[in-house]
Amino acid sequence: MYYLSLVWSTFAFSVAKDNNYKKIILGIDPGTNIAGYGIIGIGKNNMELISMGIFDLRKEANHAMKLQAIFEKCTQLIDTYLPDEVALEAPFMGKNPQSMLKLGRAQGVSMAAALNRNLPVFEYAPKRVKQSVTGNGNASKEQVAGMVQALLKLEKNHSKLDATDAVAVAICHHFMYKPGASTSSESYGSWKSFVSKNPDKIK
Repeated sequence: MYYLSLVWSTFAFSVAKDNNYKKIILGIDPGTNIAGYGIIGIGKNNMELISMGIFDLRKEANHAMKLQAIFEKCTQLIDTYLPDEVALEAPFMGKNPQSMLKLGRAQGVSMAAALNRNLPVFEYAPKRVKQSVTGNGNASKEQVAGMVQALLKLEKNHSKLDATDAVAVAICHHFMYKPGASTSSESYGSWKSFVSKNPDKIK
């Protein structure tokens, strides 16, 4: 049985939503123990933080339950904040193939939640996110958090770096994506486009 209380993080906080936003972007930093999310609103001449926080998945019984929790939490965020686009940080090749497999699954269910609500999904490599936000593709999490605080004019930084990483993904998408322009990042507008670009993943 899925318990909602295990998904909501006590570290999440919200800022009042402005109905005049031209666009709302949900950024997700996937993870199977701690995952981050950040939602920003794009105004005419500025961007504002709407909400940010983490999914603490460490109390879930097993990996499958963690994936279910991610899917349901992402769906709840989408239904609550009604983002126009979803940006995800793409898994990076690490030394542990098993860890990368689990991270890829976490990214996949996050993507599925967005596509299930017919939202376009965009992927950005970690270095691309850091370069876009800080100007340095090798920036530390702390440096990314500092720039997120500066760009969004926050009074204080969030205590969880997974949350600020997710906000950075959303900011990167705002900076990088121009409708109609070519991009080196993967993007999916529907299940059909995902299947067409990933036929090897369909069984």
